Parts: sequence; structure tokens; C-alpha cells
Amino acid sequence: MSFINQLRNRWQHANTLLCVGLDPEPARFPHHLADDPDAVFAFCRAIADATAPYVCAFKPQIAHFSALGAEAALQRLIAYIHAEHPGIPVILDSKRGDIGSTAQHYASEAFVRFGADAVTVNPYLGRDSVQPFLDHADKGVIVLCRTSNPGSGEFQDLPVDGLPLYRHVARRVANEWNEHGNCALVIGATWPDELAQVRADVGELPFLVPGIGAQGGDVQAVMRAGACADGGGLVISSSRAILYAGAGEDFAEAAAIAAQQQRDAINAFRPQP
Repeated sequence: MSFINQLRNRWQHANTLLCVGLDPEPARFPHHLADDPDAVFAFCRAIADATAPYVCAFKPQIAHFSALGAEAALQRLIAYIHAEHPGIPVILDSKRGDIGSTAQHYASEAFVRFGADAVTVNPYLGRDSVQPFLDHADKGVIVLCRTSNPGSGEFQDLPVDGLPLYRHVARRVANEWNEHGNCALVIGATWPDELAQVRADVGELPFLVPGIGAQGGDVQAVMRAGACADGGGLVISSSRAILYAGAGEDFAEAAAIAAQQQRDAINAFRPQP
């Protein structure tokens, strides 16, 4: 099943738009994992097992693993999610973007080495830098558009032919790059007005929406601005607020409660088809 179809299946049949970001920070792990040489995998596996009923996707952030020399743990984690929680897609958050020959290797890294179902990419170098990802028709290619960080407007808001640059990116992706129907956009929850503009520009193209929880994005505003009429269209990502909801040996149970509460808070504002 393609990435997009997996998403639609989870939106409908699991009744969730929530994505849990897997961003391991060993300094915040429970004390009982301190001496575990496999703590990164053990922590993330426990979170995945506990929160799986409430998510439409998982999103490991590659830098959190590579900075720890834990790429092997990331490979095992994605394989574990596929085996134990089939149908829940895994988005590799790596924000890749480079010249064509290098991009081919980055695409292989994401889809072959790590086995991800989708990957985040940076469009700044143009289509040829993204094409090796787009060529994987069954995989998701999630293009940075209007990101959640405070400084995102420095370039993304620059006016080009009467529109901010991020709207040109959105239209180009939707109208020209999405030949295989495998594209999505990253739009931060911290910018609901921009989210609404892009939704009007691109129709039902899926959005990955970071920025709720610790970054302060408002769920109601996101749903009003970005949800499709059928109640889908959004992958709303939360990481720290769920991962570190508890600090004791029951950390996974605490994460499950936080995920369920976040799922329910999203659904409270979800359009009913």
C-alpha cells in the first residue's frame, strides 16, 4: 500500500490525524534506561507500542539518531514498526535537498537503507534535487513549504510576482511535481493563516503539520484552517509533549495517555463527512 493510501486508511479506520515524532534525547530518558546500551531503541520501541492505537504515522527525526551514532537503532525501529504495527506509515524527517546525483543517494538512504514510507525534503535547489525522491511513486515526498520555526518567514515570505514564496512552492508541488500523487507539504501549526491560504491553493494535498504542543500551535485553529471536508488531509505532529509525558518506569503508559488526549483534542474539531 502506498504512503498516501496508508495515511487515508489510518485517517478513516483508526480515526486519527495524530503523528508522534520519535526524537530520542537520552538525557530525558527514565533513569531505569540509563545503563541500557540499547536505550535509544528500547525507548522508541516502547513509545511506538504504547501510542500506535492513536496515530496515523510515526516520524523519527534522523539527526536525533545520527548525532548519537544510532543509525542502526533507527533501521531496527522502522523495521519493528512495520512488522508489529503494519499499516502505520513511517516518515523519515531528514529535510534532504541536494544536486541530482547526491539526491539519488539520499533517496536510497531514506527508502532502501532505512525503509521509510515517506521523507521530508527541501525544495530550495529546485525539482532536479527532489526528482529522485519523486521517482519512488509509492513513497511519500513531503516538501517544506511554510515551516513552524520563528525565522521561517525570512525567505519563505519574500514576495515573488505578488505572492509569498511559500505559496509558489505549494502551487508548484501540487500542480507540477505531484504526477504520482505522492506529494505532501510541511506547513507549521504556528501559522494558521498561511495554512488556510495554502489549503485554498492546493485542494486536498496532505499537510504534515508540526508545531502543536511544545511549540504552541493551536489545534482548533489548525483544524479550521487546514482540514479537508472529509475530515482528513492533515498529519499533525507532536513529539516532546508525548515522548516525555512521564519520567518514570511507566513512561510509555504516560505517553499513551498523552497521545490519546491529543488525538481526542484534534478529533473534537474535526469535520464530519
